Amino acid sequence: MKKIYFVRHGECEGNIGPIRSSEESPLTKNGQKQASIVAKRCAKLPIEVIICSSMVRTRQTADIILKKVKKPIEYSDLFVERRRAKEAYNIPKDDPIGLKAEKNYFAYFHVPGYRYSDEENFDDLKKRAAKALKLLEDRPEEEILVVTHGFFMRVVMAYALFGKKLTGDECAKFVHKLHMENTGITVFGYDKKQKFSPWWLWIWNDHAHLD
Repeated sequence: MKKIYFVRHGECEGNIGPIRSSEESPLTKNGQKQASIVAKRCAKLPIEVIICSSMVRTRQTADIILKKVKKPIEYSDLFVERRRAKEAYNIPKDDPIGLKAEKNYFAYFHVPGYRYSDEENFDDLKKRAAKALKLLEDRPEEEILVVTHGFFMRVVMAYALFGKKLTGDECAKFVHKLHMENTGITVFGYDKKQKFSPWWLWIWNDHAHLD
């Protein structure tokens, strides 16, 4: 049986700043502090390997964790944050064009095949979540830490629980109703012997270390 620890990156400039930035958004000083705190928790876990999104904010978070958890690390684009429409990047968060792109994204997220621009739609994210979980299933390690992102983590959770039958409507409910604190810890179990339901949720968004 495997145990997968998912950690959302620390607070970044894109989280709190006025600009909706891209994958280059770095951690804030507070985000660095959050990462240092969660690193102390991770050091107490029997982690064998770290898999990290290739984006700046996750890499910086993982670098801080590595100071406490001296284990091998690998980077994977399978765990990056969802790709927004090009109209929504590097502009003020209240810009009408960007707001329209984001509004349309969520309004039609559940519609099969819908695409406003060049963003990752539900179908894209579902396929990527399946590949991400398959990567974890095939890993030889039993205790894996994954440093990733809030939105994509919700899609991964939805797919882990519903599998191939996951619909856009079901996924949209996870996206809208479940949230993750920066450096929140989510824990999944996986047992390939359990054919009906090999994945299950143990812990969601534990951020007691920040209190």
